[in-house]
Amino acid sequence: MDGTMKEALNRAFSYLQGHKVELGIGTVLETTDFHVEAIDLLGSRLGCDSGAAFFVALYSAMKKTPVLPALLVLGDMTIQGNPKPIRSLVEPLRLAMDNGARRALVPIENKRHFLEVPGDIMEHVDPIFYRDPATAAQKALGL
Repeated sequence: MDGTMKEALNRAFSYLQGHKVELGIGTVLETTDFHVEAIDLLGSRLGCDSGAAFFVALYSAMKKTPVLPALLVLGDMTIQGNPKPIRSLVEPLRLAMDNGARRALVPIENKRHFLEVPGDIMEHVDPIFYRDPATAAQKALGL
């Protein structure tokens, strides 16, 4: 894993550990071992801000509830759980649309960037905004 991704995963895991009781996963988190492998399938060696997606994946595993189908999770997070907006929505949303995504979890800070997204993408990928990781996870699981 590159440094950017490793830091994002560590922030997400630290936030999860710090809020385990509020999230209702305290007991499960204490009795579970985690092993994470991230593979760059494209071989691009680009950094990946994937904290929100990793948090959603961990929460899904702890709750034993699958994430909604055809969902893209965008954004990163700080150690305090504040979402970090992404630089551009057009490229990830187009790539997601081309690969069958129908919904995208997007940090609320990126709401104004939807003016730049072409209509054909907006027609196929519905945005779901989140203000914090817990809300993102609950929306991703359909709770």
